[in-house]
Amino acid sequence: MTELLEKAVEATRALPAVVQDEIARTMLILAREESEPVPLSAGELAAIAVSKSAAARGEFATDEDMRLIWAAHGL
Repeated sequence: MTELLEKAVEATRALPAVVQDEIARTMLILAREESEPVPLSAGELAAIAVSKSAAARGEFATDEDMRLIWAAHGL
């Protein structure tokens, strides 16, 4: 293990367990040893279903819709 990685691991020891677990999951994903899909909430699954239905009907955002969305977020 490199010195930098040891420092990073040591820095996480004082963090709450839930944060340590998130960091560990991220490290495993980056090391390609864990590739479990992220579970989605019922609301997220419903939003995806609505989007898929709209796409199937050919309903997409216009260029103007997208310009307004980007502008609203300062982009």
